Amino acid sequence: MLTLPESLHAEFVFGVVAAATLMMASNRVRYDMIALLVVLALMLSGILTVSEALGGFGNSVVILIAGLLIIGDTLDRTGVARMVGDWILQKGGGNETRLLILIMLSSAVLSAVMSSTAVVAIFIPIILRIAAKSSLSPSKLLLPMSYAALVSGMLTLIATPPNLVISAELQANGYTPLGFFSFSAIGLVVLVLTIVYVITLGRRWLPTHSDPDQKPRYGRSAQALWEDYRVDRNTISLRVSPASPLAHQRIGDCRLNQDYGVRILEVLRPQRRGAEHFPGPAADFTLHPNDILVAVGHEDSLQRMQSDKQLHTHTLSPQDEQNMFWELGTVSVLIHPRSRLIGHTLIETRFRDQYGVDVMGLRRNQTAVTTFEQETLNASDSLLVVGPWSRIKQLQAQNHDFVLLESPVEADEVVPSYRRMPVALLITAAMVVVSLFNWIPLVATVLIAAMASVVTRCLSATDAYRAIHWSSLVLLAGMLPLADALQKTGGTDMIVQSLLQLSGGADPGTLLTVLFFVTVLLTNILSNTTSAVLMAPIAIGVAQAIGVSPYPLAIAVLFAASSAFLTPIASPIMTLVVEPGHYRLSDYAKQGSVLVIVVYAVTYFMVPLLFPW
Repeated sequence: MLTLPESLHAEFVFGVVAAATLMMASNRVRYDMIALLVVLALMLSGILTVSEALGGFGNSVVILIAGLLIIGDTLDRTGVARMVGDWILQKGGGNETRLLILIMLSSAVLSAVMSSTAVVAIFIPIILRIAAKSSLSPSKLLLPMSYAALVSGMLTLIATPPNLVISAELQANGYTPLGFFSFSAIGLVVLVLTIVYVITLGRRWLPTHSDPDQKPRYGRSAQALWEDYRVDRNTISLRVSPASPLAHQRIGDCRLNQDYGVRILEVLRPQRRGAEHFPGPAADFTLHPNDILVAVGHEDSLQRMQSDKQLHTHTLSPQDEQNMFWELGTVSVLIHPRSRLIGHTLIETRFRDQYGVDVMGLRRNQTAVTTFEQETLNASDSLLVVGPWSRIKQLQAQNHDFVLLESPVEADEVVPSYRRMPVALLITAAMVVVSLFNWIPLVATVLIAAMASVVTRCLSATDAYRAIHWSSLVLLAGMLPLADALQKTGGTDMIVQSLLQLSGGADPGTLLTVLFFVTVLLTNILSNTTSAVLMAPIAIGVAQAIGVSPYPLAIAVLFAASSAFLTPIASPIMTLVVEPGHYRLSDYAKQGSVLVIVVYAVTYFMVPLLFPW
C-alpha cells in the first residue's frame, strides 16, 4: 500500500475528484468502473482504511435504493405503473409537452410527501413504457422527472432530509424550527419555472440517446401470426346456462374437442368483484352454471356446439378482455431436431395434456398446413401455440423439444402479476404512511416492503434481484467515500473557508449568494444531506455575526442543498436515471447549470420578502 504524507492528503483527494470528473466527461469509461477506481485510489493511498473505503457498499442509502427499485418493479409487474402510465399517456395524448408537464407534476407532488428516491424508482418503469408507447426517447422524459423530484425538496419540510437538518439546527440555536409549509410558496415558484423552462428551452437540449444494447423490434402482432399460419378458426365467448349439460361436468368428460373440434382456452367465473380467470383449464376442471367459456374452433362447429349444449353468446367487459390478454399468449415455436415429438401426430402426443397449450396452426417448408391434427410432425416444423403465459414460458424452457421462433409484439404489454395489484397498492401505501410518520427507520420500512412484495408473490425473488440496477448502486457506493475523504483530510473546510473569505465584509445579499453557491458546489460533489450538515451552522453563525435574521441564509442553504442538478452522482435521484436514460455528464451539466441559476434567482429575490432580514 502506498502511504502519502498527511500534508498531501487533501490535494490527493482533490486530484481524485478532478480525475473522476474528467473520466466521466470523456464518456469513455463506465461510471461504475470510475467509482471502483475512486475506491481503490482512496484505499491504496492510505487516506481511508479498507473498511472506510468500502463503507459505501454497506451504506443505508445504497440498501434503501435497492429496496426501492424492487418496489418500483413490483408496481410495474402488478400493473400499477401501467395504470398510472396509461393515465398520463391518455391525458398527454402523445404530445411531448403535455407528457412532460404531467410527468413533472406527478413526480413533484408524490415526492413532496414521500421519498423522492422512491418516486423516481417507481416512475422509471412508468416513463420507459410511456416513451415506448409515444415513440419518444426515454432520455427526453427521465431527466425532467428527476428535476421535478429534486425541486419537490423545496415544497415541504419532510420532502428531503436536508430540510429537517436545517430546521433542527435552527432549533438548536434557539430559533423557531421551520413549519411544514414554511417555504412552500417559494418552492412552488421554482417548480413552475422549472416546468416552463423544460417545456420551452430545456427540451431542445434534452438528448435523444438510445440503448446501444437494445435490438430493434421486428416482431409482428398476434393477428399477423394467426394469418401467417392461415388459422381458419374463430374465438367466441359463451355462457353456460343452468340447464346446459356442461354444468357441473369436467371439461375432459364433455368431449368438446372430440365431438366438435373445439378447444376451451379460458374459463371466466363471475364474482361479485369481477370475473375470476382460469386460463388453459385442465381436463379435470369442473364447469359451473354461468361460467364463461372462451372457445376456439371452426364457425359451424361452434354454432353446433352452442345449440347442442345450450350455451349463450356472451360479450366480455373491457376489463375481462384486458385480463384475458394478460393471461393468454400466442407464440410460434420450432420443433427441435432432437424433439420427442418427431414421428408422432399431435393427437398421439396428447399435446394439450403434456404442455398445457393448444396448437392453432402448423407450417412446413414455409407453407401453412390446414389439417394439421393428423399430420406426423417433422424436424423444423413450426407450430403456432396458444395458452397461459406461464405455460408458454415452461414450453420455452423445453429446449430439447422446442425453439422459440417468434413472439408477438403484444408480449411486451403483458402484466405478469396483475392479480396482485391490490396487494402491491396496499404494501406501497403502508410504506408511504410509515415513512411519513417516521415510526421506524426509512431503510427498514423499504426493506420490509420489498420482502413483503416477494412473500405475497407480487414478484419472485429472482425477479427482485433482476429489478436492481447494480451498476447504479456500484456508482453510488463507490462515490460515497469521497465525502468521508474530503471531510477527513480537511478538504471540505478548505473549500468553505476560502470561498467565504472572498466575500468578507459584504452585504447580506452577497453573503446569501456565496452561501448558496458554496452549498451547490458541496451538494454536487458530496450529497445534499452532507452539504446541509456543513453549511447550516455556518449560515446561522454568519447571520449572528452580522446581526441579521438567520432564516434567509438558512433557507438559501436549504434550496441550494436541493439543487443537485449538475452531476449524476450529486443525488440518488440523478444517479438512478443514468442507466435507463443513457445520459452523459455533459447532459447533466448543460441543463443543470440553467436550473441552478433559476433556483438562485428565485431564492435571491423571494427569500428576503418572505423571511425578512
